[in-house]
Amino acid sequence: MKVLIVGGGGREHCLAWKIKQSLKVKKIYCAPGNGGTSSFAQNIDVPASDLESLLNFALKEKIDLTVIGPEAPLVEGIVDLFEEKGLKIFGPKEEAAKLEASKVFAKQIMKKYAIPTADFCIFDDPYKAKKFAEKSIPCVVKADGLAQGKGSIICKSREGVEEAVELMMIEKKFGKAGERIVIEEFLEGEEASILAFVDGESYLLLVPSQDHKPVFDNDEGPNTGGMGAYAPAPLVNGKIMVKIKEKIFAPLLKALKKENIFFRGILYAGLMIKNEEPFVLEFNVRFGDPETQAILPKLKTDLVDLMLETIEGKLEKMKLDWDERFCVCVVLASGGYPGKYEKGKKIEGLGKLNSLEDILVFHAGTKKVGNDYLSWGGRVLNVVGLDFDLKRAQEKVYEAIKNIYFEKMHYRKDIACKAFKYLE
Repeated sequence: MKVLIVGGGGREHCLAWKIKQSLKVKKIYCAPGNGGTSSFAQNIDVPASDLESLLNFALKEKIDLTVIGPEAPLVEGIVDLFEEKGLKIFGPKEEAAKLEASKVFAKQIMKKYAIPTADFCIFDDPYKAKKFAEKSIPCVVKADGLAQGKGSIICKSREGVEEAVELMMIEKKFGKAGERIVIEEFLEGEEASILAFVDGESYLLLVPSQDHKPVFDNDEGPNTGGMGAYAPAPLVNGKIMVKIKEKIFAPLLKALKKENIFFRGILYAGLMIKNEEPFVLEFNVRFGDPETQAILPKLKTDLVDLMLETIEGKLEKMKLDWDERFCVCVVLASGGYPGKYEKGKKIEGLGKLNSLEDILVFHAGTKKVGNDYLSWGGRVLNVVGLDFDLKRAQEKVYEAIKNIYFEKMHYRKDIACKAFKYLE
């Protein structure tokens, strides 16, 4: 099989690495890929946003399976485009991708079908939004559209609310995405990410993970795309997992059917767990980044088989087989990220990690120039460690990171610390 992976981040390197393990796969292309994927796949110089060129490439090269990493091409309708030409592609169609493309749409579906989520109001007038939010502090202000994981702001003061509404609706920091906003109640609790393969009828939940969105330790600073993750997250015990199935995934699939929306691909529920009850913060329609880098190293089942059975609607006959170890992923970021950052910094010490046991490195924003790897994005590298003991997995990762250097590199030092209280 020939496989095309669309995207160029840490998630896509991880997907390519896992797909390469399938005996069915002979050749992998990444569009555009990164410095890491170039070592075993063929990077092609086509951005994930150029749907027409991606389609032409897939037709010309007779690609057997296309896998979409980021959300934007899904929201733009790449799956519809490929399927019209008879090409196999993994992901939901444009209509189903609205679950991620519009916070308003997702919240309205949840309200209509009684799927647990925070109370909310929708606004397209900044003055009315500010007036309402002042009476609802603390609250969360969210851009309706796609904002690369940065369009959600927790507001604990009147000034915070004013700033968030101005940023989205007047300064238009997120462009069209912030023309409408959702203001919702602030839920106390702890976050978890649950991903599932969904074939329209059946679904298979992956192991629970926990992302770390704020840029600094102790969840300080602005939100990012994600600074690290680990799996499985012991916060989500068996009892909570049953509730997640019964109160969220099963009713959502029924709801989508009633709305005549056919969902096929990965469905990701970002949850808040409060007193052992799950509430939905958001839905995504693709593999999480960096959760994928903490989940796929644990997956023993052939990922290509899983994707093909999902596309064919035959998921119910599949069973997931897991490595029992914990997996911890830490993101190394460029100085200034998630704000302005410089790129083109030479990365030192990567070779030293090749000989380390139970350590994996997934490239995100990197570029290979000659024999050197350069930083080429906000999130640069993902260092991953595995061990039967979570504390040891965490220690392995942070020991490995000591070997890597690039100018102004920064990372969180507390990834997975929240889990320890559940393991005592």
